[in-house]
Amino acid sequence: MSERGGAGQQERNEGDRVSVAAVGEFGLIERVTARLSHGPATLLGPGDDAAVIAAPDGRVAASTDVLVEGRHFRRDWGSARDIGHRAAAANLADIAAMGGTPTALLVALCMPAELELSWAEELADGLAAEAARVGASVVGGDMSASPTLTIAVTALGDLGGRAPVLRSGARPGDVVALAGRTGYAAAGLTVLSRGFRTPRLLVEAYRRPEVPYPAGPQAAQLGATAMIDVSDGLLADLGHVAKASGVAVDVRRDAFEVPPQMRDAAQALGADPYAWLLGGGEDHALAATFPPDVVLPAPWRPIGEVTAGSGVTVDGSPYAGSPGWDHFR
Repeated sequence: MSERGGAGQQERNEGDRVSVAAVGEFGLIERVTARLSHGPATLLGPGDDAAVIAAPDGRVAASTDVLVEGRHFRRDWGSARDIGHRAAAANLADIAAMGGTPTALLVALCMPAELELSWAEELADGLAAEAARVGASVVGGDMSASPTLTIAVTALGDLGGRAPVLRSGARPGDVVALAGRTGYAAAGLTVLSRGFRTPRLLVEAYRRPEVPYPAGPQAAQLGATAMIDVSDGLLADLGHVAKASGVAVDVRRDAFEVPPQMRDAAQALGADPYAWLLGGGEDHALAATFPPDVVLPAPWRPIGEVTAGSGVTVDGSPYAGSPGWDHFR
C-alpha cells in the first residue's frame, strides 16, 4: 500500500508542475468549468457568450472586487482553495450587506503563463465552494496571461422583493449592531506577516472568512435602516455609514470580547488587540443600524448607537488608532 501511495504522490507532484500555458486557454477553461456546479438561479452556465441567471425580483444587486497578488494575498500564506474562498467571500458579503441573497459569481483571472494548472483548478474549487454556501454558482468570466496574478470577481444577487438596505438610512437614536466577528482576520494577517502560523484560529480566519450571509436578508426583514460589509475595518466602514447618513456613530469598546488566542497573540507580538477588533478588516462581518424598538435576534448584537453630528467615536471620544485599511496607503 505504501508503494502505491508513493507512486500516486509522484504522479500528483508531476501534475502539479504542469503550467496553465501547457494546456492553453481553452484547455484551462474546460478543466475549470468541469469542476463547477450550478445553483437554482443558474438558467445557463458557462459555455456561451454569456450566462443566464434568474432574477425573479426584477432587480439585480451587483458588486465587484479585485485581489492582486502581493497586495491582497500571498500564495505562501494560504492554499489556492483558501484564496478562492476569500475572493468569493469578499463579493458575496457585499450582496448580503444590501439585504440580498447571492445568486452568481463571474470571475476574471489574469495569471502568469508558468502558473501551475493545479493551482488554478484549486482556486476554482475554493470559489465554487464558498458560492455554494449560499446557493450561488460560478457562471462564467474570463482568463488572460499577466505577469501579476489578479483575481477579479463580480457577484450578482436577488433582493427578494425588498428594498435594498443602503448606507444612507441611519438616524439618530438607532442602535448599531454587528453580525459576525471582527479582528480575527487582521490578527491572522499580523501573525503571518511576522513569520508565524499559529494561533490556528486567527490564521484560518484570515485564510477563510466566516461570513454571516443569512444575517443580511434577516436585517432587511427586521427593518434595518443602514448596513455595510466590514471589509476594511469596523470604524472605517461605520464611517462610511455615518457620512452617507449625515449622522454620528459611537461604538462601545466593552461590546467586544478579546478571545484568549487573540490576547495571547497580541501580547507576544506587542500589539493592541482592540486595534484588530476595531480597525481590522477582511472578516466580512455585517454592521447595521436598527430602530431602537427592534428586538435583535442572533447573530446580531448591539455595539453602539447613532447620534446627531458626524464621524465615528469610541466610548464618546475620537479613536486614536487607525480606523481601517486604505487601499492607496
